[in-house]
Amino acid sequence: MRIVGYVEHPTLKITVFQMDNKLSIKFETGMYEQTYKFRATDELKTLEQIKTLVEGDFVNNVLTEFQKMHQFKNDALSQFLPQEEEDEFEEII
Repeated sequence: MRIVGYVEHPTLKITVFQMDNKLSIKFETGMYEQTYKFRATDELKTLEQIKTLVEGDFVNNVLTEFQKMHQFKNDALSQFLPQEEEDEFEEII
């Protein structure tokens, strides 16, 4: 697998890989990553073509999925970690 290049984005690191007849586009932010794989075709084989594919709705949907991933992680952690009990104070008269 080799790195074809990078797609500039203000909040995401977007790396494009090629291996044999496949292209992989990896999106990274913080502790999360998503990878999408495509078959290389005449219409989709250059970095410029991939940049065109990634722009707009595609990257917006990726950002939405990152938000969902973050929520899933937080939900799982809140179920896993014990709930803290509130401190009880003596009643003062």
